[in-house]
Amino acid sequence: MAPGDSTILVTGGTGQLGAPTVRRLREAGHRVRVMSRRADGTDPDLVRGDLGTGVGVAAALEGVRTVVHLVQGGLKEDEVTKRLALAAKAAGVAHLVYISIVGIERNQALAYYAAKLRSEQAIAASGVPHTILRATQFHSFVARIVRGQTRWPVAFLPRLVFQPIAIEEVVTRLVELVGSVPQGMAADIAGPEQLTLERIAHLWYQAHGREKRVLPLPAPGAAMRNYARGTQLGTLPGYGRITFAEYAAAEAAAAQAETS
Repeated sequence: MAPGDSTILVTGGTGQLGAPTVRRLREAGHRVRVMSRRADGTDPDLVRGDLGTGVGVAAALEGVRTVVHLVQGGLKEDEVTKRLALAAKAAGVAHLVYISIVGIERNQALAYYAAKLRSEQAIAASGVPHTILRATQFHSFVARIVRGQTRWPVAFLPRLVFQPIAIEEVVTRLVELVGSVPQGMAADIAGPEQLTLERIAHLWYQAHGREKRVLPLPAPGAAMRNYARGTQLGTLPGYGRITFAEYAAAEAAAAQAETS
């Protein structure tokens, strides 16, 4: 699809993944409409639509050729995704692009992963032409786990392994897929390195100029034990090129700039 050919509707367009995706799509010359429950009519590119109830969704899809579904619906994500996919099919949408997570079928003990897998299945069953992109965890996600331990002298972290990827690299791939024909299930994308959570913590503390002892603990529960077995990992070399150390250094520099 050439830039400017038709309108793209983005759900979750104000979130940590959605906002940069909207910006990059517009920079590439696409006309982008963002659907939000909080739209008040003052911004013509922000339209009201509630995927929880379906109110306003059909109107938001009018004239739309491509949908980029990035909303995070929690444990009800399959319900909102099914509602969107069926509405997109009825509206004649030519391409629905959905962001998912690597390895969800291997860790159904995690309720959110079960909802994501049902979402993928609902899209496929709807008959709308689609592309599903699975990515590993974002750098910001694993950093948040570590950041939650900053108040204690010792960081107690489960023995988990991640292959984190930069959000901007996921955005790049999403924009590429929007410009391509529907692929069904696209190739997974993952970060450039597989790191234990203990190593991630050391890199984050080092970047932020902190010294802290990290104590790895056995992973609790079936879902976390699946994580410990690496069910959420991609292959190497990964699609991403930005390392977690580079992310942590940039985050620390941004935080210092805000306080100076």
